[in-house]
Amino acid sequence: MQALISLIEQYGLALVFANVLLLQLGAPLPAYPTLIAVGALAAAGVYPPALVVAVAVVASLIADLVWYFVGRRVGHRALGLMCRLSLSPDSCVRQSESIYERFGPPSLMVAKFIPGYSAIATSMAGIVRTRRAEFVLFTAIGAALWAGVGVALGWIFRDAVAEVLAALEQAGRIGVLLIAAGLALFIAAKAWKRYQFRQQLKHPRVSVEELNEMIAAGHRPLVVDVRMASSHAESRIAGALWIDSKAVERGARDLPAADEVIVYCACPNEASAVLVARQLMKHGFSRVRALQGGMDAWAAAGYPVEGRDPTDDRPRPAA
Repeated sequence: MQALISLIEQYGLALVFANVLLLQLGAPLPAYPTLIAVGALAAAGVYPPALVVAVAVVASLIADLVWYFVGRRVGHRALGLMCRLSLSPDSCVRQSESIYERFGPPSLMVAKFIPGYSAIATSMAGIVRTRRAEFVLFTAIGAALWAGVGVALGWIFRDAVAEVLAALEQAGRIGVLLIAAGLALFIAAKAWKRYQFRQQLKHPRVSVEELNEMIAAGHRPLVVDVRMASSHAESRIAGALWIDSKAVERGARDLPAADEVIVYCACPNEASAVLVARQLMKHGFSRVRALQGGMDAWAAAGYPVEGRDPTDDRPRPAA
């Protein structure tokens, strides 16, 4: 913390800008310690609090617009990129999709307070073509709230920040080692959770080429879409049926009998498809495989799609 204060004294609000920008772009660099420290300095009259918040908002908005345009340009592949940048398990993508589908753009006002949701939500806004002005409004409000809380904490607990600095200074190397050990344990725990999740994803898969050949030969399997309902309504593999990935038991009862079932999603590592495939096998379907690459791979290969082709980046007509 003392080193952080020294950096702030040397680089000023440029450090706040860089820290917030890198965090919101996906780097594992927490910004709240910086905002709290600057908030404590603001209480001493070093910086105007409103200026600190404004700098953080501008940095955050730049990063959010980057992810917005990435989502708009490359679709659900942006979520795969976010998952690779994140230490959280791949399931965070599906959970974030559900939050955005339920609450829409207003969820951006609290996105930065929800671990793993912020960058995915901004990408989702681009994927579903949220209006740019609406996106900027809600994400700017969210950034102001998020930065404001950090600065306010530093302002309110400025005396406690000073005490922490004094304690760390007395602890010397031991304090640094304790902080490093805590960070290492955090990363190790996240890595272990990711390993466990990837073990769950070991399941038979079918390539898009193989599925297309099966359909062309007249051996059409039952194709099941487990993406968001809105994504299925917009575009889907021709003839695919939709079930709710959160209510597989109910959905399984409504599916027709089939010798083989192919499940697809639009998420990293076919995570949702694999989890649903396993549940369908428990409900009596003997042969269930996940589609490798999901909807994105199918559409990119030029195979039949009902509705809008997800690889087409042309603006959608107004509703």
